[in-house]
Order: sequence, then C-alpha cells, then structure tokens
Amino acid sequence: MYEDFTVTDRWTGEPLHCTWKGTIVAIATRHADSTDIRFAVNNKPVWIALPNVAWVEQRRRTGKVITDYLAAQIAGRYLKMAIESGYDNGREMYTMTVDEVLDHATTIVKEAGGIQALPSLPVINEDAQPEGAMGIRLPGEPPSPGIESVSIPHPEPRP
Repeated sequence: MYEDFTVTDRWTGEPLHCTWKGTIVAIATRHADSTDIRFAVNNKPVWIALPNVAWVEQRRRTGKVITDYLAAQIAGRYLKMAIESGYDNGREMYTMTVDEVLDHATTIVKEAGGIQALPSLPVINEDAQPEGAMGIRLPGEPPSPGIESVSIPHPEPRP
C-alpha cells in the first residue's frame, strides 16, 4: 500500500519512489510529542510527524489502537497525497494534525479491508544491530570491539 510506492510530482512530472525506512518516537530524538515516520523519497530523507495524542484519541473514539504498521501506512498515504496535490515543496519534515491522522487511519483500514490485512513493514536488515550502528553498548552486554560502554555516575548521597 503506502510503505513502498511511486508517485508523480505534480509540478515537475518526475516520478518519486517513496520507501518507508523507520519509525522513531520523537520524544527521544527531538523532544517532540510525536512519532516520526521516515521515508526515502528518491533516496532523500523525508519525515512525517504524527502527534502522539492521536493514538490516545483513536483509542478513545473507536476503542482500537494505531499499530506500527498502520502508523507507517498513515504517513505514507499523507506523503503520497502531499506530492500529488503539489503540497510537497521539498521539505524534510511534515507534521500531521490529530484529525488528519485519524481520517487517514479510517480510510486505510477501509481500503485494506481490515487492520489484519495491512501489509507488514519490510525488514531493512535482519543482521542489523541498532546498538552497534549507534555506537553504544547496552548494560549487561559483553564488550564489542570498537564500542565503548558509557557509565553514568550515581549522584553522591545528600548529607
């Protein structure tokens, strides 16, 4: 569906190949209350930010949750529509509203015929070791060549 698609840019007529690359909770990376979905658009990174409150609102309104698969589809559909409509202007980050997230979620589930029919996300690299790529070692893990363990000192007890 919307995890890997080609769309024609409205202004240039250029075909753009869009591929889902990852999902990151943005609180950790940019202190934002959103979940960022990364796509490669002709190998250029583009991020779609979905507000985290949309997950809460979806549950409140429907009793159902937004899964990782559905979140990627929502972001992909939004990106496709932005490019087709000419809204895309080459920005690296787009931010959706809660209502946009919920509207896209409803449409995607209907298109797919149910949440279980959504395609699974591709495995980028089965051998990937995220901690190695980020240059960190998790506590309790054996030492790895080239990766240093970072220890956080405990504060001194107050008198």
